[in-house]
Amino acid sequence: MPQQPPPAVSVIMPVLDEERHLRNSVRHILEQEYAGEMEVVIALGPSTDRTDEIAAELVAEDPRVHTVPNPTGRTPAALNAAIKASRHPIVVRVDGHGMLSRNYIATAVRLLEETGAANVGGIMHAEGENAWEDAVAAAMTSRIGVGNAAFHTGGEAGPAETVYLGVFRRDALEQQGGYNEEFIRAQDWELNFRIREAGGQIWFSPELKVQYRPRPSIKALAKQYKDYGKWRHVVARYHAGSINLRYLAPPTAVAAIAAGLVAGAAVTPWGFVVPAGYLAAITAGSLPAGKGLSLKARAQIPVALATMHMSWGFGFLTSPRSLARKVIASRRPAVVAPAAASTD
Repeated sequence: MPQQPPPAVSVIMPVLDEERHLRNSVRHILEQEYAGEMEVVIALGPSTDRTDEIAAELVAEDPRVHTVPNPTGRTPAALNAAIKASRHPIVVRVDGHGMLSRNYIATAVRLLEETGAANVGGIMHAEGENAWEDAVAAAMTSRIGVGNAAFHTGGEAGPAETVYLGVFRRDALEQQGGYNEEFIRAQDWELNFRIREAGGQIWFSPELKVQYRPRPSIKALAKQYKDYGKWRHVVARYHAGSINLRYLAPPTAVAAIAAGLVAGAAVTPWGFVVPAGYLAAITAGSLPAGKGLSLKARAQIPVALATMHMSWGFGFLTSPRSLARKVIASRRPAVVAPAAASTD
């Protein structure tokens, strides 16, 4: 009997201002070691750089590449537009600054078959292209930077609450109606939450690795992590059982450092012990994280760590309740597939 070909795959990409990495990211997709049919659907936000021009060149160069508009510029809207425009039974999410390892899709399809999961994902492997980005990458892959998050630091394969990006069965996506577009951030967590509520499994595997390009400046990194913190608090209000000590560490640090600075300036110099202790801790923690990097990169790791921690914590503490109320009002109940009719 002839062997069945692997299932066809749709790769969906939400992009906005990605001229620096888009061509390379798409190249990593098109050069996958995968025998099945493949298409790439790029959802184009209102970029202010050459992203649209580069996307048009990619479409002209390879018939597997297509584009759809995303006038809102919002990631979940882009993902839903790309899903709607795609057609294959396996849907692979990739960002415009993510570089898939060469056997990523083949491994993910195998894992979907082996585990029966609705979605599989792996490690967000941060790699820089200069000293600052190397420092951010080191911070993002260290426990002092991100705690014990498996998709940052690695871990055992197994069921998970959520995974980085994701490779989905289309029927699981369509069953849940795609992404909730009110979740400007944390849309992956929210969708995976509904999939799990409906009885589907989310599977993490360290076999899956995506190279991730960090933000190129302190300002961009601070905005990224402020948004992460803000939306993590929305998630905590949306689903009270989702919070843990790892998420509470940055806002606690921000509050403690602020109180220490105020106390040190207004009451007693002993108040400065708290911020000084924090600086000492991240400086010491940056030493193992920077192993093998240039001196310039190692010197910037404490700056990256402090930017991540303080921005995340500030975003969490200042996340408005009104945003959480708006998101909660848009809550979609998990959709459970109807039971198959008995043939007895």
